[in-house]
Amino acid sequence: MDNTRHIPDRDDDIDGYEKIDRYNPDLIDSLKGHYHEVLKLIGEHPGREGLLKTPERMAKAMLYLTHGYDLNAEEILKSAMFKEDYSQMVVVKDIEVYSMCEHHMLPFLGKAHVAYIPNGYVVGLSKIPRIVDVFARRLQVQERLTNEIRDCIQQTLNPIGVGVVIECRHMCMSMRGVQKQNSVTTTSAFTGAFLQDKTRTEFLNLISSRLS
Repeated sequence: MDNTRHIPDRDDDIDGYEKIDRYNPDLIDSLKGHYHEVLKLIGEHPGREGLLKTPERMAKAMLYLTHGYDLNAEEILKSAMFKEDYSQMVVVKDIEVYSMCEHHMLPFLGKAHVAYIPNGYVVGLSKIPRIVDVFARRLQVQERLTNEIRDCIQQTLNPIGVGVVIECRHMCMSMRGVQKQNSVTTTSAFTGAFLQDKTRTEFLNLISSRLS
């Protein structure tokens, strides 16, 4: 079976970050069968009216929620790299994060804050949220997600430093287990200049501030 998940259109964006609404029909059929069995095993009746299309919807939803496996974050950054004589901090904050915990396959969601100090190259600002999404749209743990974003920017742009902070609520904590609805998990990862207290503090102050 061809495991290609997304069937590309001629008008797809150059960086591959289009809305995914066409799927490999063989893969959908295979996933539908598994979800049909899951519904039966939990005590439901897949033949009842409300669930007739649920296995297909679940299959398409899962492929969309994990479509980051089909994208190359490095190529997305390279598609919009520009030479620029700018060496101050660039911060993109409050980037929405939606991901799936690999332990329970339940969502975790929140915000990412990303900064880098250019070293001869800048990148189109929209590409930073896009690479966050590339890594978030996979089965994840928040700690690895934070490191992957940091490492991709560092290895691709070779900046003077990179800073990443992610704040998320995890449904595996809110809906099951300890059932703590208001707990927030914060992770951070730094390279280069951001390992210095002064630079890191500037970054943390910037992401904490709000424009009037």
